[in-house]
Amino acid sequence: MITLTETAANRVKDFLANRGKGVGLRLGVKTTGCSGMAYVLEFADEADSGDEVFESQGVKIFVDPKSLVYLDGTELDFTKEGLNEGFKFRNPNEKATCGCGESFTV
Repeated sequence: MITLTETAANRVKDFLANRGKGVGLRLGVKTTGCSGMAYVLEFADEADSGDEVFESQGVKIFVDPKSLVYLDGTELDFTKEGLNEGFKFRNPNEKATCGCGESFTV
């Protein structure tokens, strides 16, 4: 299961409204970076074949089966720290992250 905090859900809803289209959020992972894997976050205009679909705080979340193995149990938040703002993944499967924070291992 993948969940969103209320703050993250509101931010996604705002982005989708400003974008003028989209059915939800697509989450995934890709092989890259110093630690091996990085998160992929993009807007979904439709479900892909085989997607697992979750709903949290009124937002649909689409995850491909290969990524779900690494993302199951993740909570997505939206944070502001000083001048920086962005989505933050709270993934219980993470064992370590690289020093720059761009990639992780499981």
